[in-house]
Amino acid sequence: MKISDLTPIQKIDNIYFKRDDLFVVNGASGGKVRTCYHLAKMANGVGMVTAGSRKSPQINILAKVASHLGIKSYAHCPSGTLSDVLIEAQQYGIEITQHKYGYNSVIIKRAKDFAQENNLVYLPFGMECEEAVNQTKIQTKNIPKYIKRIIVPVGSGMSLAGILHGLNEMNIDILVIGIIVGADPIKRLDTYAPNNWKSKVMLYKSNINYDREIKDNIFHGINLDPIYEAKCIPYINDGDLFWIIGNRKNIT
Repeated sequence: MKISDLTPIQKIDNIYFKRDDLFVVNGASGGKVRTCYHLAKMANGVGMVTAGSRKSPQINILAKVASHLGIKSYAHCPSGTLSDVLIEAQQYGIEITQHKYGYNSVIIKRAKDFAQENNLVYLPFGMECEEAVNQTKIQTKNIPKYIKRIIVPVGSGMSLAGILHGLNEMNIDILVIGIIVGADPIKRLDTYAPNNWKSKVMLYKSNINYDREIKDNIFHGINLDPIYEAKCIPYINDGDLFWIIGNRKNIT
């Protein structure tokens, strides 16, 4: 699938699925992979560095994209036992540095400083950049206008911002339900989403802790990411479109 292609809409049992998880580079899948791949291509062979939690898929995404393009990759994360997704990332060649005081602000600064000191390209934490918005908004072009609602997991909020920009540009008035998984995304939405975003979105905080993985993560035959998408299941009704951003499961 080319970076410019629209990922498909599938209808299963009266529910529509936006399968952005079907964009795959070197086994990494989803809309964030599209953004990472685009930025890595623009880097013209320069190595890249990012920051992430010990369970965030972003480090894994960078490792696979960088390996595919033959460039060096580095990551900064909190100290502690590495999750399976980061152990797999190391197998793709990424060099991970851990920090004892692993607050987001700390690991982000460490990654940015490392990028500057070593002439590397910094891949923003949570893909917080305009390119993430641009890459996602394109994917709204095949959304059916007759769906009732769009349901989407919200981590950093960047995918949601892109969806909202796309709907605005196509003059489609559909309520978006965002399920917050992780930190509060409001500041990023205020920065990157359309000015009218609060009138277009209803946000619900998942009552399941970020670190907890949902074991029963098969929904209408689709394997969902156990940290993000699977936590949206209780909110989905007939006639909704479920926007599947990605899946940390290795896809070949």
